[in-house]
Amino acid sequence: MVQKAKILLVDDRPENLLALEAILSALDQTLVRASSGEEALKALLTDDFAVILLDVQMPGMDGFETAAHIKRRERTRDIPIIFLTAINHGPHHTFRGYAAGAVDYISKPFDPWVLRAKVSVFVELYMKNCKLREQAALLRLQLEGDGHAGGEHEKEPAGLLAELSARLAAVEEQAEALSKQLDDESADAAAVATAAHLERKLTGLRRALDALEPGTGGSAGVLPAQG
Repeated sequence: MVQKAKILLVDDRPENLLALEAILSALDQTLVRASSGEEALKALLTDDFAVILLDVQMPGMDGFETAAHIKRRERTRDIPIIFLTAINHGPHHTFRGYAAGAVDYISKPFDPWVLRAKVSVFVELYMKNCKLREQAALLRLQLEGDGHAGGEHEKEPAGLLAELSARLAAVEEQAEALSKQLDDESADAAAVATAAHLERKLTGLRRALDALEPGTGGSAGVLPAQG
């Protein structure tokens, strides 16, 4: 069973949250509500999110201040933030949103299809990253086990490497298709950059697997850094 990604919706008006839920429900992911910046920061303490939709105009802690707190935390600094605002104050206001760490800035009323498409890109990237981390963790676990086993089960590592290679190939194929889709749709620069970062991680993991193949001269105890 594939675990669903979580999307954080932050807005002080219940009707706006309902509208966002109606638009994004088609993505079949887990939608989490927050009615204030403080509530959003509390949710981010315990859960991982694929993307945050953050209203700018909120009483108390506004969207800019909330984003600043999110970007200061190591755990949450890399979560994409899409700002939503009902008022367009011009380029300076928009620049402030990007300076606060937003990957996109959308004025209300927005096109539901466009918003859903933008969010789906970040959900897809998040799911690819999750798969990559799972494969890397499995490989490291097996390598640690091999070190303790002293070579008692020589056939098992080879079988595991073949399985990991096949799984990685599937992820690589999906990542390549996603990159082509982003190119075709002239997507946001932030989404393209995130996809490129994912491909670099996949390349590093592929090199690690290749180095572990018999006859390559690679060390089974060392993995290249995943930057």
